[in-house]
Amino acid sequence: MQRFVKKIVDLMREEKLFSWQGGPIIMLQIENEYGNIECSFGQRGKDYVKWVANMALGLGAGVPWVMCRQTDAPENIIDACNGYYCDGFKPNSNKKQILWTENWDGWFATWGGRLPHRPTEDLAFAVARFFQRGGSFMNYYMYFGGTNFGRTSGGPFYVTSYDYDAPLDEYGLLSQPKWGHLKDLHTAIKLCEPSLVAADSAQYIKLGPKQEAHVYRANILSEGLNSTQVGSQSVCSAFLANIDEHNSASVTFLGQSYALPPWSVSILPNCRNTVFNTAKVTTQTSIKTAEFSLPHSRDLSILQKFVTSSEGSSVSKSWMTVKEPISLWSENSFTIQGILEHLNVTKDSSDYLWYMTRIYVSDDDISFWKENSISPAVTIDGMRDVLRVFINGQLTGSVIGGWVKVVLPVQFQPGYNDLMLLTQTVGLQNYGAFLEKDGAGFRGQIKLTGFKNRDIDLSKLLWTYQIGLKGEYQKIYSIEENEKAEWTDLTPAAIPSTFTWYKTNFDAPLGVDPVALDLSSMGKGQAWVNGKHIGRYWTQVAPTDGCRPCDYCGAYNSDKCTTNCGNATQTWYHVPRSWLQESHNLLVIFEETGGNPFEISVKLHTTGVVCAQVSESHYPPVRNWSSSDFIDGKTSMNGMTPEMHLHCEDGHVISSIEFASYGSPQGSCQNFSRGNCHAPKSLSLLSETCQGRNSCFLGISNAVFGGDPCRGIVKTLAVQARCTPSSNFRFAQL
Repeated sequence: MQRFVKKIVDLMREEKLFSWQGGPIIMLQIENEYGNIECSFGQRGKDYVKWVANMALGLGAGVPWVMCRQTDAPENIIDACNGYYCDGFKPNSNKKQILWTENWDGWFATWGGRLPHRPTEDLAFAVARFFQRGGSFMNYYMYFGGTNFGRTSGGPFYVTSYDYDAPLDEYGLLSQPKWGHLKDLHTAIKLCEPSLVAADSAQYIKLGPKQEAHVYRANILSEGLNSTQVGSQSVCSAFLANIDEHNSASVTFLGQSYALPPWSVSILPNCRNTVFNTAKVTTQTSIKTAEFSLPHSRDLSILQKFVTSSEGSSVSKSWMTVKEPISLWSENSFTIQGILEHLNVTKDSSDYLWYMTRIYVSDDDISFWKENSISPAVTIDGMRDVLRVFINGQLTGSVIGGWVKVVLPVQFQPGYNDLMLLTQTVGLQNYGAFLEKDGAGFRGQIKLTGFKNRDIDLSKLLWTYQIGLKGEYQKIYSIEENEKAEWTDLTPAAIPSTFTWYKTNFDAPLGVDPVALDLSSMGKGQAWVNGKHIGRYWTQVAPTDGCRPCDYCGAYNSDKCTTNCGNATQTWYHVPRSWLQESHNLLVIFEETGGNPFEISVKLHTTGVVCAQVSESHYPPVRNWSSSDFIDGKTSMNGMTPEMHLHCEDGHVISSIEFASYGSPQGSCQNFSRGNCHAPKSLSLLSETCQGRNSCFLGISNAVFGGDPCRGIVKTLAVQARCTPSSNFRFAQL
């Protein structure tokens, strides 16, 4: 470890990456959440923390070092907070800054699990509370989602996608409203910068039973021409919080009344004007879709034919196939007595490890089973992650789980039978004490039970071990080695088939939108494009229950606001465009459980629908303010109104307005309806303002909509728009 850390620090110094060298690196981290497991190692754990701190400091990096969740971090190491909320965190010394190194804006998704979703309002609330209560530094985990290409997903059982409900998804698209609302939040906090950095601490004011204010006041020096100091100015910023999970509150602060929604923070950069509230979201909602790309053509009849036919419904109508042998094929197989631990054999070079032995079954055993209507069974004390059992080359059964007990009935023929056990990893253990000892495969006793006179202790038999798949070994997924396999044409009658390789070729979708492979028609396996491993796939379905309407109020946990109940956890798989060529891309699939490759499709992952819902009670856009407005006292909200902002991704335009109502619209995105109050020109005004543009802005006021459609109520504008690639939109206008 010391050699590795020293190597990295030396490289950064050589490349002049540290801040004191003019580079971007202001801080380094050594260890992460070791404090959670330190007690498992007793005194050695405590000694290690001291050793690793001294080792890091001794490298002379010249920037501070941090440890996360390490309450016993030594004096010269900053201990930091990781979690959903860190506004109550204090480091182990008042000489250390208050740092939030991991703000969890989502959570990990697992195969067969629901999809975690952290509400935007709650995330903004947590950030505002942190800075309200004296926080110095905050970092999102994750801000940009990713993809666990190849076999890099951990867990075990983490899905290939590492989207994490992040503000930028794994394809690089904005996740709205999360991205935009956080942008507005940080713009508002930036407006408070003069007072936040000048004040030594905040003044605490109790505003109610669950309402409070933190006020930052200071005098700052002002500069004239040529940077000459001309005097001082008083600056003041305030955060007003309502931590009540259920009720709104009206509070009085410095003689002025403020309305606070439940579980929210209002930010006042000048201690008077509210520019942002964490619960008031004006940012649009973006609905991601996976769509087929349209061909480049000015012939509307071609476009119409493509849209109305099934031409774009699959990646290819021509597939080839080859079976993965359920037998010994490797020259590197070996035979030894006993059951070996999976990872010690594979060295994680493959998910798959085959165990093969022979079992003799007498006529007496067959008669015993028939007379007593029982079956022999493979019995194992503990198994992870996936077990497949084959008898004489035929799949008999499967078990899935993390160190679960196995009792799997099997059927034998009289005489000698080939018993093959296939253990599979689905990601390795990625956190915890002694994780290197977690292992994979089997634990404890492994037996064949149900025989007439005895149980067979399988751990005492001779076993032949074979690592991986023949197709893996031959690299038949690669462009260079693809033809090594004896491929044959695939017919629909030959599917579904287990332990089978498939291949086809496809053209890259036109345009620049991110590309996704839809594998919802498949079972479980792995996929490669042009020899690049896009990851594991698995159509494990989430439970049908547990997804309820999400209330942002109250403390969040990963089970609180889940979605996607009753659906496969992941069906779209990211294929970076940099991996694709214009045509003749090689797609290779290894399928374990049976699927239909004819229904695989390549689609464009894009934002297809955007919605916004902004009312008169929202605040004017925070981007219209600057910190100098507050320092110089030029703050006036007269004439400023809330504003709706719609925008599509780059390269796309708003092709149509599908719904627009100014008044009292009901529902939510993709489910809007008119209320009793509606301005008649809503749709035409939005269409005129937005259609054909990448983005558009519209003020929320009666004057904009030609008068007050219904007096005495707070009006809201709800809009739903369709985004289309700009090239397709232009063709459609021809």
